[in-house]
Amino acid sequence: MAFPQPKPQAPQLPQHLLRTIDCQQGAVRAVRFNADGNYVLSCGSDKSLKLWSVSQGTFLKTYSGHGYEVLDADGSYDNSQICSCSSDKSVILWDVATGQVTRKLRGHAGKVNCVQFNEEATVILSGSIDGTVRCWDTRSRRFEPIQVLDEARDSISSLKVAQHELLTGSVDGRVRRYDLRMGQLHVDFVNSPITCVCFSQDGQCTLSSSLDSTVRLLDKSTGEMLGEFTGHKMKGYKLDCCLSSKDTHVLSCSEDGFVYCWDLVEVCSPLCFKVLNTRLINTFSSESCLFPPGVFVLKAASGKSGCPVPGLPPLRDLPPHSHGGAGSGVGGGA
Repeated sequence: MAFPQPKPQAPQLPQHLLRTIDCQQGAVRAVRFNADGNYVLSCGSDKSLKLWSVSQGTFLKTYSGHGYEVLDADGSYDNSQICSCSSDKSVILWDVATGQVTRKLRGHAGKVNCVQFNEEATVILSGSIDGTVRCWDTRSRRFEPIQVLDEARDSISSLKVAQHELLTGSVDGRVRRYDLRMGQLHVDFVNSPITCVCFSQDGQCTLSSSLDSTVRLLDKSTGEMLGEFTGHKMKGYKLDCCLSSKDTHVLSCSEDGFVYCWDLVEVCSPLCFKVLNTRLINTFSSESCLFPPGVFVLKAASGKSGCPVPGLPPLRDLPPHSHGGAGSGVGGGA
């Protein structure tokens, strides 16, 4: 008589909360680590961008200049510049030390959802509700984009840059990978609005989350589906997902207020843990460079109503109140 095989156990990660920061920015739309993981940027619905020390949890500087809520930000590799985007249709380049606006870039026809430097911080790439990705030269005095990518049929919700490749996710349900060096475009159709995209750490795969409450791992070269991760709730809001520093775990925000974690290889139920006392976790950033191998830092933030995906009605089962703030937790094993 054969005994049934035991079910694989969920990944066991410590869930110790190190620090909670009250950003006092209203709803926190995004939290982003800088290049070395020593600082974090928080984007607020109060039109402000704030810089914090990770180790001390102390406030360092406020960057004010946007006309509406700040939706995303990124720091340059040398920590001298910050770029940010907003619902006011603009992209701003900041001097970190002085807090002054270096350049304000306009050209998008609608709010700008995502922004990132290239590796040398010579180009800013921004994705908008107008369905375009615009590339801006940070060294030029010109205010026009040097290139416009307009292949998407709907809003650009997420973008990631890695060396000569650009990965974008759109509400049209497509993940697009641009090889900027070769001038090639590769498209994977998911058939559900995309909320977040990213590359794996080894550069061989792409990860995308969509509004069918599914996170998908795809082979970058062939588009083959390598894994689907479910159990979380993602029906109407732009929520983040990512891979851990060693590509061992997949993490995703959820509309039920938990962060979900799946083992990349083992087929098992996800580990879900409450990061903040709220019913919506909309953004996080994962970083491991400050801590010993096998340890990761997770920054999570919540907003009053999250950031609805354009064209979709807001969720009605979420309460109107929330806690605007960012929490920080450390766990091992990622």
